[in-house]
Amino acid sequence: MISQLINFPKAKQWLIVVLLACPIIATNTATLAATRDQDDFSAGNTSNASSVTPVEKTPSVNVYKPLHHVSLPPGPMLPASHTGASNITNPNNGTTGNTPTYLPSPPVVNAIIRSEPIKSPALQISPEMRLGENNNALSLKPNTSSNSQNIWERIRRGYAMPNLDNSLVKDREQWYSSRPDYILRMTERSRKYLYFIVEELERRNMPTELALLPFVESAFNPQAVSSAKAAGMWQFMPRTGEYFDLKQNMFRDERRDVLASTKAALDYLQKLYGMFGDWHLALAAYNWGEGSVSRAIAKNQKAGLGLQYEDLNMPAETRLYVPKLQAVKNIISAPESFSSELPEIPDHPYFASVNISRDIDVVLAAKLAQVRLDDFKALNPSANKPVILAAGTPQILLPWDNASVFETNLKAMGSKPLATWTAWTAKQDMTVNAVSELVNMSESELREVNRIPPRVKIKAGSTLVIRRQNEFQKDVSEQVLDNAKIDFAPEITLIKKYIKIKPKDTIDSFSKRYGLTPSLVAQWNNINVKTTLKGTKGLIIYVPSNKQLVQAKGKSGAKAGKQLASGKRTSKKSVSNVGLSTKKQNNKNTGKGKGKNKNKNT
Repeated sequence: MISQLINFPKAKQWLIVVLLACPIIATNTATLAATRDQDDFSAGNTSNASSVTPVEKTPSVNVYKPLHHVSLPPGPMLPASHTGASNITNPNNGTTGNTPTYLPSPPVVNAIIRSEPIKSPALQISPEMRLGENNNALSLKPNTSSNSQNIWERIRRGYAMPNLDNSLVKDREQWYSSRPDYILRMTERSRKYLYFIVEELERRNMPTELALLPFVESAFNPQAVSSAKAAGMWQFMPRTGEYFDLKQNMFRDERRDVLASTKAALDYLQKLYGMFGDWHLALAAYNWGEGSVSRAIAKNQKAGLGLQYEDLNMPAETRLYVPKLQAVKNIISAPESFSSELPEIPDHPYFASVNISRDIDVVLAAKLAQVRLDDFKALNPSANKPVILAAGTPQILLPWDNASVFETNLKAMGSKPLATWTAWTAKQDMTVNAVSELVNMSESELREVNRIPPRVKIKAGSTLVIRRQNEFQKDVSEQVLDNAKIDFAPEITLIKKYIKIKPKDTIDSFSKRYGLTPSLVAQWNNINVKTTLKGTKGLIIYVPSNKQLVQAKGKSGAKAGKQLASGKRTSKKSVSNVGLSTKKQNNKNTGKGKGKNKNKNT
């Protein structure tokens, strides 16, 4: 071959050498690239992915196809959330069963150049999701800040608050460490929410210790309600929730909403840190109120005392508040030092946001997503009725790998009804029994769904959840939803009284004496309002069972008497306000007068 090559002219010799060398260079280059790919893959694959078998089904996600060679290390493995496994460990009761099937998380693409994503029509899912500006949807923003395989490692790396070291911290450490089962339940419950909270904290450059605050506030229970009426994972009082635009009506309480309440809590904590310039003081204000902390600081300043958290005179609950968080932080930092165990929680989104455009029953939504009802409610805790109204809740949260399942099954439903419940507004004051007959529901079911207490009636303008039937078939409008409320009036039992009349009495004079309307007295006695009472010894009236019969003065009694005009004649009956009620009783029933409603967050 070489001898033949020598016989060619020099230019042709160089050309032949180049042509002969190309396959060798290409082979070596491919081998080198393959070796580099394998090294990159190994470096990124720190999880024990080989011990589980991924299933073929993958959710509908945004798929980014690289335009040229890039390294694609796999992300952490996620449980298939009841779609590919049975007898999965129940974090609420600790029961275990078969090993769940796992789905591979989408790869983290270490490249800037990408082609256009392949998008699902209604579902927008990405490996990394953050809260959008409208607080309703999760926008697509790849996370490049962390290569952690475990959320606990990521939290530890983001610690930025000064440590507190005192006897109260030691006391709380001992309290928590003596209850390992309690710690395990709390941390298992946090699995659904921690990734999202940490993402929000990092986006705002806030200390990741704050991701542990719900352990102190609610044990990561979004349905928690305190004795002071604080609600949700972050324990917002009603007034504080209103200040931070958390909607609270009979259909939805955003103090419990995972996305909205987290945004509001972090907004509030940022506001408090801006006021005090110290995270311990900001936390004290979150618990005790910014005004209380400001007054305590001013008092110490006037007395020449210290102005730090430990220097202030504060209630016992606030005094223990930061030590509790510090104790939790210490246990998360080194669980083995406290004989505690933390569950493995991957550094990966647990849930995805899915759009809905029609009202849908909570039970049906969970069924279409193939998610247990309890798990669905844990991700959508703000829905406090058996139906989710699209006008007020245009998105629902679902486990990441169940989102596409829901979308597929929802599409298969076509135009079939998704909701068996709707809303109805009372046009006048009505008894619960009268409403139940009108909407064709049992009184017990109507009371249970709408949480109607005993011995009350429904006031005009109240909105109730009722079964869809006959003329009640439409989805609930945004106008009805925004103004939805339910008001009650006390239902008073009346007893029949026979009252002797005076000489020369007329129905008008008799009625006026007892604060009633002549038409009502005539109705009760089955006579005409213009009938003379000559020869009549007495008349029947109805009075509250808890009131003595008194003669009413002025117009108040007559006004209340008109409210009895719809009453039927029975020995006992239930109506609302009556003219014989005293002013004091009316104030009590309508909630007037002074009352204590301590707001711990304001």
